[in-house]
Amino acid sequence: MNDAIILTTPGVAADSNGFFHPLGDHAQVSYILDGQPVTDQRNKVFSTSIPSNAIQSMEVISGSPAAEYGDKTSLVINAATRSGLGQKLTGDFLAKYGSFGTIGEETTLSAGSSRWGNFTAVNAERSGRFLDTPEFWPMHDAGNTGTVFDRADYQPSGHDAFHLNLMASRNWFQVPNTYDQPRQDQRQKVVSFNIAPGYQRTLDSRTLLSVNAFARRDQVNYYPSRDVLDDSPATLAQDRSLANFGLHADLSRVQGRHNRKAGLNVTHTRLEEEFSLGITDPSYNAPANPTFLSTLVPYDLSRGGQPFRFQGGASINQAAAFAQDSVTLGDLTLNIGLRFDRYDGLTSGSAFQPRGAFSYLLKATNTVIRGGYSRTMETPTNENLVASSSTGAGGLASNLFKGTAQQEPIPLGRRNQYDAGIQQSLGRWVLIDVSYFRKYTRNAFDFDALFSTPVTFPIGWRQSKLDGVSARISTVDLRGLRIYATMGHANARFFGPETGGIIFNSNLTVGAYRQDHDQVYQQNVNLHYQRSKTAWWTDLTWRYDSGLVVGAVNNLNDALALTADQQSAIGFDCGSDRAALTHRIATCPSPDYGAERIHILAPGAENPDRNPPRTKSRHVLDLGVGSDNLFRADGVRTVVRFTVLNLLNQAALYNFLSPFSGTHWIGPRTYQAQIGWSF
Repeated sequence: MNDAIILTTPGVAADSNGFFHPLGDHAQVSYILDGQPVTDQRNKVFSTSIPSNAIQSMEVISGSPAAEYGDKTSLVINAATRSGLGQKLTGDFLAKYGSFGTIGEETTLSAGSSRWGNFTAVNAERSGRFLDTPEFWPMHDAGNTGTVFDRADYQPSGHDAFHLNLMASRNWFQVPNTYDQPRQDQRQKVVSFNIAPGYQRTLDSRTLLSVNAFARRDQVNYYPSRDVLDDSPATLAQDRSLANFGLHADLSRVQGRHNRKAGLNVTHTRLEEEFSLGITDPSYNAPANPTFLSTLVPYDLSRGGQPFRFQGGASINQAAAFAQDSVTLGDLTLNIGLRFDRYDGLTSGSAFQPRGAFSYLLKATNTVIRGGYSRTMETPTNENLVASSSTGAGGLASNLFKGTAQQEPIPLGRRNQYDAGIQQSLGRWVLIDVSYFRKYTRNAFDFDALFSTPVTFPIGWRQSKLDGVSARISTVDLRGLRIYATMGHANARFFGPETGGIIFNSNLTVGAYRQDHDQVYQQNVNLHYQRSKTAWWTDLTWRYDSGLVVGAVNNLNDALALTADQQSAIGFDCGSDRAALTHRIATCPSPDYGAERIHILAPGAENPDRNPPRTKSRHVLDLGVGSDNLFRADGVRTVVRFTVLNLLNQAALYNFLSPFSGTHWIGPRTYQAQIGWSF
């Protein structure tokens, strides 16, 4: 589902491992699944993904959020799952095989009557390239995932409706290696479950009551190599869990010009965290290093030390109430609302949050103009929050290991967001939608990656200023051809100092700088052609990214300090001398130097705010062909599909040695064939 969001939502910058940056933010996403709010991470690194074949419809909200949405509001995914209510027996089975030993299956089955229904989806996949890797060709990257989703519905009368969502899933994967870590064997396992009963009562023809309860749990285990000295530059272990329980209820009423909604949301989250770290590379914190930390020596296993160990837990209680109204006044629509949040966890706070937006239709030109303002209280992400909130200002390396640590929780964020937009139709053929956003946040959130692993810690920055423009162009069906394009530009300026996290050998403490969410321009263009419903279809997607910010190589000296593998990854050259796995460039007397995959700035030109280095731009083409009814049968239909990702085999980087996400390549050319049956 995250891939669908990246490809269809304007202003969303693609990141590695299915992550994305919505409108200049990272991880500020809420998923509303059949009325259940989920504001924690939903992907294969932190948790498990929501299966896309269980989704019936999906609304993506990227503008001013209504008062009913809180916690993470940069992007809101409001999804309804498939139901068997009122359906005959239907189902499908799809098997797939592809590059890197990828095998998998997707199965759905639904049945019901006017009073009951059940829908089930069972998915499984194994791949030799489970995560985006720090090398172009994957090393030690096998993984598998399995998900079971079930929705049961019961409607005893025309006034009452019950549903129960159940989901259990598991991810297991190897952590990808680099040529600098050939013997490392770190792995991670994630087990999740979700139980969400819901009830709806139609009080009259205008009034609907909805009540949703939920219980959700993620268990994450990170395992070091059997011989911890095979890990480099450090050995890591983690055992953490996140349990979330809650209730959401709202009452909706439509009357005349008004569409009113009021409700409340109450949640309890329990965090349990165990974490250990030990330095294994004797050169990483050698006394001769300029960044040598004497207090790190007790945790240096190569010098006889013992692992640093952390264990902690926390309970987070949240309560929210909201009221909103959508008023239609002819061609003008007003949306006004007020939300109140109370947060009690490692830190505490509350806030009233006014929300307002308008849209106006100019019938003469078929133009819609809109604008909005929202005040929001942003909450820190829960994954590894206890450990990160125990490291204090400057992070683990500059605080805990110096023996001066004290509890300093990551504070709540306060945001003012402004949105404006215009929608214009060109005849009945083309629709153009352009949006502008500006967000000012005090105590802004991000993540801090630990070396090149998927273990990350939430951090807070003093403030952020985000703004940008996004657009979408779409056409109607033009004799079987449909075209849509999304575009976006985002400025992501963050200001130190930083609170929490790890921050090893990093000086990102004060001043303004561009976060790796910042991208000058990105676009997706999709062409889909299918002459008739039973004909073969062809799908072509063109993705362009101008390049995310890279903070690890600001100048020539930074490039010369890299290992041979790292220099080879960026395609570093000095005159006619080119770096390779077996050849490291130690000096560069020539003024003619550069890198194939990142921009190395000229001396004196680097500026973390106004002129940061970036990865090089890239064009990625994906091509798919298939038929959803190969033999044009009326009963059991045969489905065949063939897909090529990265058709031109573009070798490009998402990011490089980022303190927030590490190093990741986009996937090499990948083939996938699918065959299945539907009835």
